[in-house]
Amino acid sequence: MNIQYSDALVIGGGLAGLRAAIEVAKSGQSVTLLSICPVKRSHSAAVQGGMQASLGNGAKGEGDNEDLHFADTVKGSDWGCDQEVARMFAQTAPKAVRELAAWGVPWTRVTKGPRTVVINAQKTVIEEKEEAHGLINARDFGGTKKWRTCYIADATGHCMLYGVANEAIKHQVKIIDRMEAVRIIHDGKKCLGVIARDLTNGQLIAYIARGTMIATGGYGRIYKQTTNAVICEGTGAAIALETGLCRLSNMEAVQFHPTPIVPSGILLTEGCRGDGGILRDVDGYRFMPDYEPEKKELASRDVVSRRMMEHIRKGKGVKSPYGDHLWLDISILGRAHVEKNLRDVQDICKTFNGIDPADEGPKGWAPVLPMQHYSMGGIRTKPTGESQWLDGLFACGEAACWDMHGFNRLGGNSCAETVVAGMIIGDYFAQYCKNNGEVVDTNIVKEFLSKEYQYLKSLVDKEGKYDVFEIKNRMKEIMWDKVAIFRTGEGLKEAVDELEKLYKDSQDVKVHCKELDCANPELEEAYRVPRMLKIALCVAYGALLRTESRGAHYREDYPKRDDLNWMKRTNTYWVEGETLPRVEYEELDIMKMEMPPAFRGYGAKGNIIENPLSEKRQAEVDAIREKMEAEGKSRYEIQDALMPYELQAKFKKPNQRIGVDYE
Repeated sequence: MNIQYSDALVIGGGLAGLRAAIEVAKSGQSVTLLSICPVKRSHSAAVQGGMQASLGNGAKGEGDNEDLHFADTVKGSDWGCDQEVARMFAQTAPKAVRELAAWGVPWTRVTKGPRTVVINAQKTVIEEKEEAHGLINARDFGGTKKWRTCYIADATGHCMLYGVANEAIKHQVKIIDRMEAVRIIHDGKKCLGVIARDLTNGQLIAYIARGTMIATGGYGRIYKQTTNAVICEGTGAAIALETGLCRLSNMEAVQFHPTPIVPSGILLTEGCRGDGGILRDVDGYRFMPDYEPEKKELASRDVVSRRMMEHIRKGKGVKSPYGDHLWLDISILGRAHVEKNLRDVQDICKTFNGIDPADEGPKGWAPVLPMQHYSMGGIRTKPTGESQWLDGLFACGEAACWDMHGFNRLGGNSCAETVVAGMIIGDYFAQYCKNNGEVVDTNIVKEFLSKEYQYLKSLVDKEGKYDVFEIKNRMKEIMWDKVAIFRTGEGLKEAVDELEKLYKDSQDVKVHCKELDCANPELEEAYRVPRMLKIALCVAYGALLRTESRGAHYREDYPKRDDLNWMKRTNTYWVEGETLPRVEYEELDIMKMEMPPAFRGYGAKGNIIENPLSEKRQAEVDAIREKMEAEGKSRYEIQDALMPYELQAKFKKPNQRIGVDYE
């Protein structure tokens, strides 16, 4: 029986897990971090465009602050987010980006004087102030009032990941890669650690800690078409689900990105459109202004994705052997801009499609089509990051439903969330680990180890009827065909029924390689695919039950956002032995919101079934604001009166900006 002990245990080696581990290590505690791959190759490295933080340094970001970032985040979420968490996030983000700079992350900087940018497909000259020279720059991203997405050309995630990973090594975080958490150890009330499987030799090891954090990323690989890395299978969330205690929230909220390249599905960053790139149809026509005359290509991601598919449905897609697609044109930015700020995009286009996107005219246009990109849903947590149902289990980043994204996230907010949540939740996690040191009953650990060994042995011993790879591929097809951008009750019901059957079949698969004590990829699929199917069922079943359209969840048979009946968060949990998740709901309290539900700013007005509490709460908000502004109160005092929120003092303190100091 191999048992390893530490003060804190982190599962997942991306930006969120690494940043949280650093926070614990800084408190003087021992931290073990398990990663399925070498941490500097985690999916965080794929982030291209940038992270949002309201620095307000550049000319197009002037006047930006936490209030504007918060408002954009709430609107982007289609009023599905936890507004207190959105406040925590917006307040801390500027501190996070500056901290990364201190760790050596080479942010693109402002250069004083005139510079040429492309806005609304037109070249425009903007003047950068002398006092901003050398400060962190920002580009435009969809759904924001100001340019606030801090970036490093289009290699932002790569540079951030190396900076944060190096800092973790500096603080002596014990990183063990090629190690997969396969079961959470608990006593029915408290998380004690995990059973992990060494992917190089098949050995099972129990990792025991005072507190455990899951930061394993999203579940995009349940879809056939996705920008996610092959490791993003949702199994971190699945092992939390399998405790029977933890809830996964808002799993039906799945984001599709407008511009993955066809056919590989590799993402072409939102920075392409943020920097001024445009979308064209089969005729070379720029169609987005017809649908969204104000924001055009920089409408929120869910909106742009739907408009693209709508345009294809009208017969305006480009025919190809891989299906219809549209064009992304960044050649209008000029070769110098592409080769400086979008060089990774250029390399992807050259390598996978044989085109140079800097070439003028149609020969440089990149074929794009919306594909699954991000998971708003995940392990439901308190604002502190701890599970509401299992003490000592924390979650962070895309694996969590901390719920700052609601039903749609803004571009740049997920990259920011990894390090911001890593800071905030990492600090709460460190406090928890320091204050909770109960003796662990090794009999419980032994029981979990034995049970897991017997489960894996049963998989290799069984002469099952089904091929796990066929089951996995069919699951992906079902999710893409019936639980994607446009959803209907009929299609979702078919998806749930088919996925449930696949889940039952997945209990009877044949593993040809019978070895346990070695690297055995087929065995890995045999225990991962049933978990992926559980995740897929949570998504499809939650989508079937939610009879409205909100953010990225779009029901063609229920096209209106229904604030009267659906201002609630979906919570799914799994009872052992059952073949469908159970669902319960958590109400969102409009009367506590700083920003009550309103028109989001896209499409036609009146596409909302309004809740009368929204108007009542808005009247309260307006009265408080008007009174306090007349009294000369600061925006911080007004905000606190509207919606107080908890946040550590070191993160809640005001952020400094040029020209306005700390205001």
